[in-house]
Amino acid sequence: MFQTLTSRFAGAFGTLRSRGKISEKDIELAIEEIREALLEADVALAVVESFTENVQNHALEILPTLQAGSNQAEAIYSVVNKELTEILGGGARRIRFAKKPPTVIMLAGLQGAGKTTLAAKLAKFYKDQGETPILIASDLQRPNAVNQLQVVGQSVGVPVFAPEPGNGIGNPVKVARDGVQFATSKLHSMVIIDTAGRLGVDAALMQEAIAIRDAVTPDEILFVVDAMIGQDAVKTAQAFQDGVGFDGVVITKLDGDARGGSALSIAALTGRPIMFASVGEKISDFDIFYPERMASRILGMGDVATLAEQAKKAFDGDTAKKLEDKFSSGEDFTLDDFLEQLEAMSKMGSMGKLLSMLPGAGQMKKQIENFDESEITRTKAIVQSMTPLERRDLKVLNGSRRARIATGSGRKVSDVNALVDKFTAAQKMMKQMRNGGSIPGMPPMPPMPSGMRGPGGAAKAPQKKKSKSGNPAKRALENGSIS
Repeated sequence: MFQTLTSRFAGAFGTLRSRGKISEKDIELAIEEIREALLEADVALAVVESFTENVQNHALEILPTLQAGSNQAEAIYSVVNKELTEILGGGARRIRFAKKPPTVIMLAGLQGAGKTTLAAKLAKFYKDQGETPILIASDLQRPNAVNQLQVVGQSVGVPVFAPEPGNGIGNPVKVARDGVQFATSKLHSMVIIDTAGRLGVDAALMQEAIAIRDAVTPDEILFVVDAMIGQDAVKTAQAFQDGVGFDGVVITKLDGDARGGSALSIAALTGRPIMFASVGEKISDFDIFYPERMASRILGMGDVATLAEQAKKAFDGDTAKKLEDKFSSGEDFTLDDFLEQLEAMSKMGSMGKLLSMLPGAGQMKKQIENFDESEITRTKAIVQSMTPLERRDLKVLNGSRRARIATGSGRKVSDVNALVDKFTAAQKMMKQMRNGGSIPGMPPMPPMPSGMRGPGGAAKAPQKKKSKSGNPAKRALENGSIS
């Protein structure tokens, strides 16, 4: 979503880095470029003015203290990063749990913001943390809203309280109140109430939301907003804040191609933090919103922390330890191991999304956009068409076996050959790394400690023979025959 903004920030900092010694004029020009970039991204004017003023003041304040020869552009970058984190909310905020369960969370927002799907994502998120959530279907206006909540609730294994069919039938306030009582009696630790929305803010919408709020006294009211609606997101947020009031914001469709200015404006203008972000259609595409991580991504430094967390979830400890032990003992990395890695990576989401979290991803925009996600599926098909023996020992892959594998995976023999060649090269590289050899383009690695080698250790490299002296007396000394 922030690709254009990221490229503009990168351009501004690139100019500063090329200067070496930075002047006040350089800072002013960079600030002006950043200002234009923020306005183009649909960031509210008031937020842009406040942000650029703070950055300029702090940058000019530290400029006299910067030593010649130091990386002055990085100091200015730190100022921008800090201010950007502040307008995004400063720091991540968690749900406030009730002292006496259940914790009641009420979702509010316009129709089409994605509240119903968000309710299931939120329930799954906390279910994975040991909570026992229940969903309450209080959106009785939108056609099939109740049925949709039941479907997504079933998909994540979370019960749904839905005594009314909806489609204009039933009392949403009574459903919400009865739902909380039911959750309390059944010892659920969390209640998530899905409420009705409208195409626009109106009196009927606000009155219903206020009535539900007063009936259940929620611990948290979360305003759900679609990032794709641009500046209207801020106006809608302010209307809900004045009407119902809310404690935090959840931004949906943050993976879309909109300019994303709403995400940079809502927290600053409402004084309420962005607590969660939905970044895809899958139930798992949901997480706590970390302002510092988002600022890092916008500034082109990636989001390695989130990437590491996703990897930790996808790669179970036993698999990771098994691979580590294999590498340490000197065993070959096989296609079975490779298949396990591909399966785990699939759990982490699309490769495009993963690559976008790497530092400098903004400079690989075209490569990321053109990445063929189906290539991973095709690779898995080839490996899965092999027998266990073939995956363990590539040397048995003769012509007839390769032809069978190609037919079984729906690929060409040349595709099978290409995969085998690349994998063989990767195996050699891993052996080289393990044995302390160097890889082209990289400095030599030190030999692995003896404790990291397999049973018996690796064979010692033959010692170079010393040349013997031609002097008999000296040679006797070298041989130790004279003490």
